[in-house]
Amino acid sequence: MKKMVKVFWDWVFSKTTVDEKVIAAAKETKKRVKAVKQEMKDVVSAVKEVSNQVGDIADAAKGKSRKGRKKKNVK
Repeated sequence: MKKMVKVFWDWVFSKTTVDEKVIAAAKETKKRVKAVKQEMKDVVSAVKEVSNQVGDIADAAKGKSRKGRKKKNVK
């Protein structure tokens, strides 16, 4: 039985169209995984930025001055 399955499996993968489809699907999957990873990095950095600025909202509501670079006197 194992020999029949192996012969069938070899026959299926000997067809060029099946091989090409499998290879193309693997490439597409890798490409999509890379794109998802990059988007996840972007989302994580955006969430970190938002979490850093949440405290500034509370400080602004309390009436505290803004943090950061001081304004220059422009003449």
